[in-house]
Amino acid sequence: MESCNCIEPQLPADELLMKYQYISDFFIALAYFSIPLELIYFVKKSALFPYRWVLVQFGAFIVLCGATHLINLWTFTMHTRTVEIVMTISKVFTAVVSCATALMLVHIIPDLLSVKTRELFLKNKAAELDREMGLIRTQEETGRHVRMLTHEIRSTLDRHTILKTTLVELGRTLELEECALWMPTRTGLELQLSYTLRQQNPVGYTVPIQLPVINQVFNTNRAVKISPNCPVARLRPIAGKYMPGEVVAVRVPLLHLSNFQINDWPELSTKRYALMVLMLPSDSARQWHVHELELVEVVADQVAVALSHAAILEESMRARDLLMEQNVALDLARREAETAIRARNDFLAVMNHEMRTPMDAIMALASLLLETELTPEQRLMVETILKSSNLLATLINDVLDLSRLEDGSLQLERETFNLHAVFREVLNLIKPIASVKKLLVTVNLAPDVPEYAVGDEKRLMQTILNVVGNAVKFSKEGSVTITAFVAKSEILRDSRIPDFFPVPSDNHFYLRVQVKDLGAGISPQDIPKIFTKFAQTQSTKNSGGSGLGLAICKRFVNLMEGNIWIESDGLGKGCTAIFLVKLGIPECLGESKLPFMPIVAANHGQANFHGLKVLVLDENGISRMVMKGLLVHLGCEVTTVSSGEECLRAVSQEHKVVLMDVCVPGQDGYEIALRIREKFTKLHQKPLIVALTGNTDKVIKENCMRVGMDGVILKPVSLDKMRSVLSDLLEHQVLFEAM
Repeated sequence: MESCNCIEPQLPADELLMKYQYISDFFIALAYFSIPLELIYFVKKSALFPYRWVLVQFGAFIVLCGATHLINLWTFTMHTRTVEIVMTISKVFTAVVSCATALMLVHIIPDLLSVKTRELFLKNKAAELDREMGLIRTQEETGRHVRMLTHEIRSTLDRHTILKTTLVELGRTLELEECALWMPTRTGLELQLSYTLRQQNPVGYTVPIQLPVINQVFNTNRAVKISPNCPVARLRPIAGKYMPGEVVAVRVPLLHLSNFQINDWPELSTKRYALMVLMLPSDSARQWHVHELELVEVVADQVAVALSHAAILEESMRARDLLMEQNVALDLARREAETAIRARNDFLAVMNHEMRTPMDAIMALASLLLETELTPEQRLMVETILKSSNLLATLINDVLDLSRLEDGSLQLERETFNLHAVFREVLNLIKPIASVKKLLVTVNLAPDVPEYAVGDEKRLMQTILNVVGNAVKFSKEGSVTITAFVAKSEILRDSRIPDFFPVPSDNHFYLRVQVKDLGAGISPQDIPKIFTKFAQTQSTKNSGGSGLGLAICKRFVNLMEGNIWIESDGLGKGCTAIFLVKLGIPECLGESKLPFMPIVAANHGQANFHGLKVLVLDENGISRMVMKGLLVHLGCEVTTVSSGEECLRAVSQEHKVVLMDVCVPGQDGYEIALRIREKFTKLHQKPLIVALTGNTDKVIKENCMRVGMDGVILKPVSLDKMRSVLSDLLEHQVLFEAM
């Protein structure tokens, strides 16, 4: 068969169907060509788009599909071979691009799915972040409200203002319909409506504290939703029909005032609470949110803190007012005490001077009488008068010393003195009394007792005299032994004196003095009373005395940083008085001349002062007469005057001694002494000026030394004392008796 290039005849076709296919292919081609244009526009406008090459490949596939459908339009009529070739090539390229695109999508789809997963994850994270940001904003808002409320609450420390401010600020912040505070009553069995925001309910309404809803709230520190119909939530009168809003309640801890202490922080009572009730507006769908409940809880805690501070302030104010009242009362009592002390001291000073003046006359005249010829009976009477006068003078000294010890005005002197001489003087003073009772008094000084010491000579001598005097007084026979030695460290730690804590040093030493007698003794139960003033034991009440001696001794020993105690085996077995005193060691042990020479009441014999001119100044006529009698008896030539002006006119260089009472009413005795000093320019012309005084105040002695006087003598003065005074004065040119 011969070949030909003729066109084969086409099968007959339904013209209507062909027409529809033709139109469809046209629109399909149009759609295919429009899609790449849209994709190109999208890619151009997008800042970041992955897989651009895949998009180009996919666009080529779409274009080829569109071209295929477009070429297919010419196949619905008679067409040439060229159309067939173009159609074939188009379909081949479309097939190739379609397969390549399909294979490529196999690799791309998992990536696209992972991108979708990450996109979903990011969306979830974004939503979570939004929630957290919302929570942070809520917390910030809550914190702002809390700070604002705390500032308003703590701007005052008045509890009523604190509670009222809390309700107002909570109502404004949370837009509450009502807010109320129930406070416990004094009995603690009920809660009383004390504060309300809108004041729709009368204040004072009470409910039992044992209600279940109240126990439920009190048992937790969280805000609790409660029924609007419970007793504590009925905060507004019932009028009409309405839907009540949600109600929450929270406890507010209260400070228990009985736990308040001035020197410590108070404790919060765990059993006393107030109840705060908050109600949302009625007929609203609003509910309590978590952050609002947290705000209420924080505010309740802040209110508790503010109330505790207010309670502390109230208690401190009351304590301050009470303290001020006590201070006023104490100041008034102090002023009254000072006035009483001044009055007492003034009285004692006057009585001291006024009592010593007649005592001076009695003792001086009695001592003069003893120098005359007397019968044994008369001599005994005069000696009794003299002894009684000495006892009365001792009592006056004891009362004055006790008064100064009790008001703290007595201060010890620190002067260098002859310690051995003190014991000799005690022995000389006590021997006449002991000889009457036929008692042997001995003094044993250990070799280690230094000759000189630093301390208060007068108080030490007075202590020894009192202790030895007691031993002589309560001994009817036998002996009294005085032993003194330096206490060693093992003796200082004596178990019998547990309250005594000595502190040894190189500049001091402790002198231990023991006075042993064979007298009446003391029962063990009476020993604790022996150092009590005005106290007398069963064994001593019949022996006389005021009961002041040992009490004053104990005070003196304590001032000298020592201790004193009594040892006795019982009644009738005697006793031993022991005391320790702290004395200083002089810097220069070779110094023989002491700054103040004590009075020695013996060893001057019958010294005669014939021709010694003495001028006596005393405003009291009896004292002038007595002093003149003593001096005349000693052989002196005496001139007496009653005033300072008379003294200045009468004094001359012939007068060797001027005895003057410095306590002259209306006159300055120290000024008179200065004028006497100024009257005589040459040293050998100046008389020795000695002050006579009945005042034991050491200020007298200091003033006398200040104006240049040569001595101070305490009244009363006996004949022996006057003889000793003149002897020592003329020998040492100075004589200051210890005061």
